[in-house]
Amino acid sequence: MRYDPLLHIVLHEPEIPPNAGNVGRTCVAIGAKMWLVRPIGFKLDDYYLRRAGLDYWEELEWEVADSWDDLVSRLAQVGRRPNWFFEVGGPRTYTDVTYSRGDVLVFGSESKGLPEDLLAAHTSEHLTIPSRPQVRSLNLSNCAAIVAYEAVRQWGGLGPRP
Repeated sequence: MRYDPLLHIVLHEPEIPPNAGNVGRTCVAIGAKMWLVRPIGFKLDDYYLRRAGLDYWEELEWEVADSWDDLVSRLAQVGRRPNWFFEVGGPRTYTDVTYSRGDVLVFGSESKGLPEDLLAAHTSEHLTIPSRPQVRSLNLSNCAAIVAYEAVRQWGGLGPRP
């Protein structure tokens, strides 16, 4: 199914198939597109990836980019660029900004997060999801869902269900 995505959710070098599957399900729920940036820590036909995405996987619009530069180039072809980068320690929280339809939300890998040079190049777009100090970081799929639904909330929701 092809659609004009409300958001683009990028998983930069994801490692855990169920996280990607859960993000995919969130993308279907809100009409977002999921991008996976290589290297990817699992096979795209991985059982756990599909299991987490359940029967929604066929409804998901998604692509794989071979590298960060490839992603940026492909996004530019559709008039988009990465807007927001989510990582622990960001100077602002995810609720401090206004999201626009078509924004590109970038999340790092589960074990490494986003590369320091990428964050350094986008300091004003570096956001965080606050948590208590006892928690080092939140689960990747939870983070993507939290931010995606904040954007949808800002727009007044998805509208009535068909």
